[in-house]
Amino acid sequence: MTRTARPERHTWLFPSHLVEAARHDGAGPDQGRPRRTVRDWVVDTAIFLLAALVGVLAAETSAQYSSEVVNLVDQIVGGLACCAVWLRRRRPVGLAVTLCVVSVFAPTAGGALLAALFSVAVRRPFREVAWIGLLAVGTSTVQVFVRPEPGTSNILGIGIGVVLILLVTAWGMLVRSRRQLVEALRDRAVRAEAEAGLRAEQAQRQAREAIAREMHDVLAHRLTLLSVHAGALEFRPDAPPAQVARAAGVIRDSAHEALQDLREIIGVLRAPDEEGGAANRPQPTLVTLDSLVAEVREAGMKVVLDSTVTEPGAVPAATGRTVYRIAQEALTNARKHAPGAEVTLTLRGRPGEGLTLDVANPAPTGPVPHVPGSGQGLIGLTERATLAGGRLTHGPAPDGGFALHAWLPWPV
Repeated sequence: MTRTARPERHTWLFPSHLVEAARHDGAGPDQGRPRRTVRDWVVDTAIFLLAALVGVLAAETSAQYSSEVVNLVDQIVGGLACCAVWLRRRRPVGLAVTLCVVSVFAPTAGGALLAALFSVAVRRPFREVAWIGLLAVGTSTVQVFVRPEPGTSNILGIGIGVVLILLVTAWGMLVRSRRQLVEALRDRAVRAEAEAGLRAEQAQRQAREAIAREMHDVLAHRLTLLSVHAGALEFRPDAPPAQVARAAGVIRDSAHEALQDLREIIGVLRAPDEEGGAANRPQPTLVTLDSLVAEVREAGMKVVLDSTVTEPGAVPAATGRTVYRIAQEALTNARKHAPGAEVTLTLRGRPGEGLTLDVANPAPTGPVPHVPGSGQGLIGLTERATLAGGRLTHGPAPDGGFALHAWLPWPV
């Protein structure tokens, strides 16, 4: 009966005897013969010598009770049986069945039969091992009556044959179980290593995405200031010296702050919080929202902050940082798309009810200079709010302006 061979899995990780066992386990006789390694040659040679030794001992015992012709035939058959042991890797079942029949008439084939039974137990499932073992027990029993030894009782001869067959079969099944266990452990280790690599890659990708969002939120605000004031200098070269100096000072300060923020983000990559976080600048929270508003006011932007949160320090740091980033991005967008318009920030909330931030600005009254943007700021804010357990909506207002509404949880 021909069976389908198992697919080869990770054969480059397993020792040769495990790979060979996996290939032969359930494989039909038409499968290609694997190349023997040095270890395989050593094992096969040792088994051949043991089978020959057992055959020689049986031949010496049989010579005392048989004729010379019978002994000669017995020795020839025993020698051929020992040579057939070299086929145990390719034809374990066929070899075992043949030697079971041969051993009935040639006791010198007993050692080769034990080697064949061991190979079957190592390479075949239990069902085949069981019926071949029963066949070996039956033929060894018949041998006691076909080639009896006058000095040994039949019961003792049957008992010795059964014990030897059981010991060899159990040993082979133990070796098979150990090989399967080793193969399973190695396969599990390969899967665990692959899963660990995937988890590390996923964590690295998430860290990169978080860093990219953080860089966008931090640098977009600074670079927008640079773009706006550089554009003002370009379109008004005749501006008063004081106004030019003020714009140049804002450009210089914004560039300096952008570099500082960039160094901070890169520093997180070089020195994680658990190793050197104390040396990093503190992350913005709701407490620093007033500083953000004061900064944009100094840059010439009209901002009204209406907040009923009396203790911003009581807001969780993660929630406060998210509110800060949303307000920062909203002010950046208003500066780019509605320059000169007054922006209103309304902050409401209390523990248990959550924090609500509304940012609104009317439509611009004059021409709007083109300021390039990535278009990903509001998408990133929506993702940030969702990850924090809140929600964010935005869109054009009825008066032609723009409105943004965000809600974030504030646990008690």
